[in-house]
Amino acid sequence: MAATRWNSTLYPSEQFVEACGAVVFDTSTQHKHVLLLHYGALDEWLLPKGRRNCNESRKAAAIREVREESGYAIQLRPITMATRAPSELETTDVKDVPRTYDSLTEPFILDVRDLGKGKGVKLVWWFVAELGGIAGEGEAQFKPQFFPYDQAVERLTFQKDRDVLSKALEFMEDSDNEKARAKETVVELALGE
Repeated sequence: MAATRWNSTLYPSEQFVEACGAVVFDTSTQHKHVLLLHYGALDEWLLPKGRRNCNESRKAAAIREVREESGYAIQLRPITMATRAPSELETTDVKDVPRTYDSLTEPFILDVRDLGKGKGVKLVWWFVAELGGIAGEGEAQFKPQFFPYDQAVERLTFQKDRDVLSKALEFMEDSDNEKARAKETVVELALGE
């Protein structure tokens, strides 16, 4: 029997848990803000996330978890990003290399957390999202609050959350730059330049 060509660890279902979360942007005003949750019991500032339910899609889990924890409704924001996943339009034998696609609402980062002492791993899938409105009361242990980008990065308790937010901010900046270029092109066309 041949060995695999790469390091691999198998986790049976009782040894892993999936969680989904979102970096939520309020883009309704000129000065954009990010949603953070204050967990008062431990005085921690966090990004909203939680465990995926059985038979629930990752996208649905991210949307539900934000709503449950914060009370806010969201929609996943389409972003341009590189991924190794092929598009539905590509052939079945496409090479396994990163390609860039527009308008994806896929996870932009995966955090694999070793739970230690034989407890397995936690896989946290992160999405970029926009505020969609108020959906009701959030969970009592969390106080949701929006912060300007720079303050949000500094406020987060854990470095991994800061890294996730920083990557999401890159996508937002790229998206804003693309919109500005598209607007310039429309103006140039209208002026006949």
